[in-house]
Formats: sequence, structure tokens, C-alpha cells
Amino acid sequence: MNVSMDTLVTLCKTRGFVFPGSDIYGGLANSWDYGPLGVELKNNIKQAWWKKFVTSRLDMVGIDAALLMNPKVWEASGHLATFTDPLVECKTCHERYRADQIDLTAACAKCGNKGTFTEPAAFNMMMKTWLGPKEDATATAYFRPETAQAMFVDFAQVLTATRKRVPFGIAQAGKAFRNEITPGNFIFRQREFDLMEFEYFIHPNDWEKSFEYWLAQMHEWIKECGIDASRVHELEVSAEDRAHYSKRTVDLEFDYPFGKKELYGLAYRTDFDLKNHAEHSGAKLEYTDPITNEKYLPHVIEPAMGLDRTFLAVLLSAYEEQDVDGEKRVVLHLPKHLAPTKVAVLPLSKKEELSSVAQPLAEKLAKLFRTEYDETQSIGKRYRRQDEIGTPFCVTVDFETLTDNAVTVRERDSMKQERVPIAELEAYLRKNLE
Repeated sequence: MNVSMDTLVTLCKTRGFVFPGSDIYGGLANSWDYGPLGVELKNNIKQAWWKKFVTSRLDMVGIDAALLMNPKVWEASGHLATFTDPLVECKTCHERYRADQIDLTAACAKCGNKGTFTEPAAFNMMMKTWLGPKEDATATAYFRPETAQAMFVDFAQVLTATRKRVPFGIAQAGKAFRNEITPGNFIFRQREFDLMEFEYFIHPNDWEKSFEYWLAQMHEWIKECGIDASRVHELEVSAEDRAHYSKRTVDLEFDYPFGKKELYGLAYRTDFDLKNHAEHSGAKLEYTDPITNEKYLPHVIEPAMGLDRTFLAVLLSAYEEQDVDGEKRVVLHLPKHLAPTKVAVLPLSKKEELSSVAQPLAEKLAKLFRTEYDETQSIGKRYRRQDEIGTPFCVTVDFETLTDNAVTVRERDSMKQERVPIAELEAYLRKNLE
């Protein structure tokens, strides 16, 4: 079902997925903190991505580079000159907007005045800081706006250390920063966000084949995340709209409640980055084929996937409201490997004879799966709470458990219940959580 953003944001806040940042001080515009459930879901997505695209492949390695790089990196990459958005400002209230996202003939959304916008001007989105005690031009540095450049700068060192042969990839998942003019739509567009991307180095003649392969892999990843494939669309980005480094870009867009917007991007960066870094640094970044002895600068295919946008698309795809016996049931149909909590242990009542079995059982399961223990309110309300956060299995310890040493296991999506001996519970959960 199509859930509204207001409903999803409320769920995220009340259930501990995402909180407004700095909330007790009135917040910070478009700043968000991932709560107890959110950090688990986010980590599970990142770990699944890393496993699929890095550790399960022989042609991929990873790095974890610094957030701050030598400013010369951003000169060579073209970011200081071209990483811009068109900015306009209302002359009346001084609110700023991206010129390509508003009607410049319409009224200002903040003050309501018409015809007050300035001419569009280029605004560099690099987030600036200073290194050391002096805040002047000689100490200027920038937080990375993407994770890609370290993979190019470290290319030769990675090649030497790993002895990989082209084609191969370097992957990284981590923070990036962009001084967005108009961030918004919850976690969709932020100034601080997480990227998951890799640079796949190829022979120049192989770029088209490689591009199609990675496009198919991205669609496969979307399905594995439980993202609704019917809401995903390919957009061939025109030459005038492509990034300065790209010869071909395909955006994978998703139908969000606020419209069709970018989810992921796949770019053919040619040899733009390695060539520029070689020229600016003087480093030798050519690759020598050990079989043919051919020397060349590898070309690059870049699948870029935002972790925060993945998180949002996963939740939007998983959310469903059902009518169960005249009552509304909210359920997140999260893929089991992504669910923040895998198992909830629920004693039927707070009576000591039940908790004396349920508590140790929960502690044992917690060493194997992310487990929650809950003994407050009726069992029905506790089931609903777990459904709402996407927990695949609820394990109920009841009075029969005291005599038959078995528990009732309830599956989230079907709500079917099955009696399972405690001695077989670990194997049962392992099998069904795969």
C-alpha cells in the first residue's frame, strides 16, 4: 500500500527508527538521528550490501577512507569548479531555493510575495571546514561530498597491496556531506548522509557490457532488499543533466509519496578521475596487463547507492495496514535478514513461573539473534507492537510450557502459530530466518 510520509515519519519517531536531531533544543533543520531500531535496520542494510557486492565476490575489495582529504583532490576531481546547484534568494524574506526545483514566476513559499527572486547563481555544495587554529584560505578543507575520490586516489596502493587484475572493484560505505540548499522530505535529502558505492575498473573496450551487468545487479539488490520493484523506474539521464565526469548515467527512480525521485545512480565515469589525478599529482596510475603488457588507464563503472534512501524505500515498501477482526493491524513486511529485531520472547503473563523460563530463554536467544523481551500489556497488543516494527517471529511462553517444555512461535506475515519444543527452537529459528 502507499503510505503517507506523515504516517511513516510518526511510526519512525514513536517506534524508535528515526528521531529529529537535537530535538530537546528545538532541533536542527533536516537533521535526523537513527534510533534503537533504526540503527539496527541501517546496519543490516549496509552489511547485506557489503556481503553481496564485496565479501561474496573475488573481484572486489573494500576501503574505509578519511572524511577529510587534501583540498587538491577536489581541484583535480572538478568538484571545486563544477559541484554546484543553481541558487536563488527571495529579496523580501531572504529565503533561499534551488532554482531548478521551483517556479521562479510563482510566489515565494515563505513570504508569499511574487517576482522577488534574484537571478540564479552557482552555489558550491562542498561543506567547508578548517584544519588547525587559523581559519583562513591556507587552512581550508572540505568534508567529502562523495566516497568515490578516495577509491581513485588509493587505486595504485590497492593494486599493489592486493595484486588484483582488471576488471576489479574498490568499494566503500560511509558518510558524505553536501551543503544542500533545500534539504527535506524526511531522510531523502540531507546534508549529512551515508553512501554505499564502488568503482569498478575495466578495460575501456568493455564498458558497455560492464554497465549492463551492474545495472542488472542493482535491480537484483533492490529485490533482495524487499523494495517494491513495481515502484522502481529507469531514467536515462541526458547529456546536459549528467555529472561532469559521466559519459552515461542511468538513475533508478522510486515512487515516493512526494513523487518519483532518484533512489540510485549508475554512471560510466570513463577514465576521467584517474586521468585527472595522474595529471594533478604526478602519480603513475596506469595499469599494466600482466598477460599482454598493454598499458592503459582503466575506465570506471560506478554503482552509487544511498543508504538513507535505501532505508526509506525499504520502509515504504514494507508498510501495510490490514483489517484483522475489525481492528487495524500495522505490519512491516521487512525481509527477515534486514529486520531490526529477529525474535521477540513474550511470556503470556508477568507471573514469576513464566518469566523464570522466558527471561533465560530470551538471554540465550540474544546471543544468536537480535532479541527483544516484552511482558507488558496483553499478548495481543504485544503481537501488534512486534508486527509494527517488522519482527519476523514471536515466541510465547505460556503455562503449557511448564509441562511440555515447548513454546508457541508466531510468524509475522501469516500470523500462523506453531508449537515448537524449546530444545528445537534454535534450529527452527535458524532455518526460518535464513
